[in-house]
Parts: sequence; structure tokens; C-alpha cells
Amino acid sequence: MGSAEVQSIHVHPVKAFRAVSLRDAVVEPWGLAGDRRWTLIDDGGKVVTQREEPRLALAAAEPLAGGGVRLSAPGRAPLTVAVPEQTETMPVTVFGTKVEAVPAAAAAHAWCSAYLGAEVRLVHMDDPATRRPIDPDYALPGETVSFADGYPLLVTTVASLEALNSLIAEGRNAHEGPLPMNRFRPNIVVAGTEPWAEDHWTRIAVGEVVFRAAKPSGRCVVTTTDQESAVRGREPLQTLARHRRIGGKLVFGQYLVPLFPGTIRVGDPVRVPDEPADGPRTADRH
Repeated sequence: MGSAEVQSIHVHPVKAFRAVSLRDAVVEPWGLAGDRRWTLIDDGGKVVTQREEPRLALAAAEPLAGGGVRLSAPGRAPLTVAVPEQTETMPVTVFGTKVEAVPAAAAAHAWCSAYLGAEVRLVHMDDPATRRPIDPDYALPGETVSFADGYPLLVTTVASLEALNSLIAEGRNAHEGPLPMNRFRPNIVVAGTEPWAEDHWTRIAVGEVVFRAAKPSGRCVVTTTDQESAVRGREPLQTLARHRRIGGKLVFGQYLVPLFPGTIRVGDPVRVPDEPADGPRTADRH
């Protein structure tokens, strides 16, 4: 596929908060180090995301040494939150799956609740090696994931976004485009491919790390949320519905699972060891 390379790398220390861009990142079996190890839950223990609270797009979590985070958001004084000491875990529901997590200090719950104007709690995944298996329909034995939607990493390509923006420009909501890549909240953005090349990947080598492609990413209402203003529109879902409906889902990007740990860096070459001729696999159901 030519001279493809990593254009950018992103982590989301607290699920649904804004992304943090990195020059390099350690790849752990369950995802990039520090990615989505924290999440908010409601009073019923269900994970809270931008699906329910688009204003989370404006909240930030700076990763700190040791795994803690420094929270900031409009109208709130910053708060430093340490990784909680191991205490009793509590059940958390992530898209219908029960996961055990450790609650943060009370000050973190109060800070997040005050920002959203709703009762929420901040929890931490203490042991991602054991807490949450990947969907067994698409996993190999022993594979786990953090609080990400379903898989350790998401990769997108610059060429596919350009192709999607061209389609948006031809449609009834042309005024909403072009959309930036942060609408799709990827971990790795690759430049130098053909549009939609990622549909057909089964493995991808990024620098020294090899990943298997689990399945295309089914997209939800979060992609319609402007990550700078938290205002929602209609795109890209209307255009994806016309042009990118695969297996009943509207897809953009590919989910990845690391085959072994390592480090990836901006500028790393991206190679595809095998590109089968068949079409993309069934999209994510979450």
C-alpha cells in the first residue's frame, strides 16, 4: 500500500473525555498504556459516555505518572485524581457486560457530578489483564480490553476520512463538513493508504508491533458530536448510512488487537502483511 505511516497517536485516559495526542505510546495487550482505564458510571453502575452526555467532549484528563489523571473542564477548577488503593471492587456495566472496577476518591465523584449536573462516579480498571474479555465471537483465548467500546485499539486512515468528507460535500448536509478525525476517536491514524484500505486488513504491522484486525468499527451518535463544542449534527451518520452500511452497521475504521506488546511512534511505517481479496467482516454491534 505504498509508504503508509502513523500520522498521529491518541489516548483517552477517561472514557468519553477528550483525546490526548502522543508522540509515542506503549502497546499493552489490552490497548495503549493509559487508554480508557478510567470511566464514569451512573447511579445504576452503567458506563456514561458521550452518547448520553455530549458535554464530556469538553472535559479533559491529563495522564499522570503512576496512572492517575488531572481532570479539567469548563467552569471547574482542575482536580488531581490518584489511582485508588485496592479496596472492594464494584460492578460496572459496559454495553451489557458486567466488569469489576475500583471507585476513585469521593472528591472525584463530586467533581464529575457537579460538571454534568447528574450523579456519577469515577472508577478505575485495576487489572485489565483479567477484568474484561473481548467479545468471544471475535477474540482469541485470553484477550482482554480496557473500558474501550469493545476492542483494544481503533485505527483510522486519512484517505478514508478524505473520501468520506467528499461524500458529505455531495449530500444534503454539506454545510457540516469537512469533519475532523477526532469525531471518530481513534488511537492510531494512518496516512498514505488508499481510501477504505483498512476494510480488508487482517493484520497490520506498526513499527515493531503487529496487530490483528478484529472487525470494522460500527459507529454511533458520538461521531455526530463536535468535539470542540459538544454540539451535535447529522453527519457523518447520514452519509455512512448511504455509503458505508456493512453487516447492518455504519462503519468507519478498524478495531485492532495487539499480538504482542511494544512501542509505536508517530512516523512509524505501517505495513500490511496480508490483504485478502474478500470484503470486510461484520461490523461492531456496540
